[in-house]
Amino acid sequence: MKKLFIIAFVLIANLGYAQEFGLSFSYFVPKNGDFSTPISPFSFRGVGVNMGRYFALETGISLYRMSGLNMKDIPFESNHSLVGPNFTFFVPGELVIQFPGRNFEFDIKGGGFVFYGLNQKLNYGNLDRALRDMEGWDVVNSQFSFRNGPGYGIHAGVELSVNVTKQFGVSLEVNYLMGGSALPLTGSYTGGMLGGSNETKNVSFDDAKVDFTGLEVSIGVFMRSGGGGRPTTKRRR
Repeated sequence: MKKLFIIAFVLIANLGYAQEFGLSFSYFVPKNGDFSTPISPFSFRGVGVNMGRYFALETGISLYRMSGLNMKDIPFESNHSLVGPNFTFFVPGELVIQFPGRNFEFDIKGGGFVFYGLNQKLNYGNLDRALRDMEGWDVVNSQFSFRNGPGYGIHAGVELSVNVTKQFGVSLEVNYLMGGSALPLTGSYTGGMLGGSNETKNVSFDDAKVDFTGLEVSIGVFMRSGGGGRPTTKRRR
């Protein structure tokens, strides 16, 4: 899986050196997780091909420094991150509806994405707290093993690009992402009430998933090597 992401990164980078290049910063605000930041310069977004004046296909790849994500499809809830921190590759694929103006363009986007968390780890502090609340105990100490895998989801958003000059512009993009990756947990936790006896439970959460739901905001600047018009490919880094 890691090799596939590296190959995709190289191909996208080579595609992106056409007529437009620039710098963008993408930030991810996950549901019940922690604010995450991009790893520059490992982010190439908006690479694509126009299909006429009003439609385009775009893709890209980003490497995120995920501060923490939550989990879903488990028998307890938490308002705090249960996995992370880690590094996550993110690859979207989307159909873009373009509304070009004289000095600006407004795009509506939608599609799917895949992602993969490198060196995935559990946040045992928040995990033990959630288990403690579920059981109604005073203390919990847990130990789990897991199988990490790639995830996928869908997303939709909008982008506004403004041409400040013929060679220079700025953009603002907002996407809402809904996805997940399987992370089945197997292990045990021990706990109880202060002053009482401890109890150990062996459990398996086979349906557990990393919750990749949240808001992605990208702010960027771009420059064109040629004059006028929207290029057929673009690169943001």
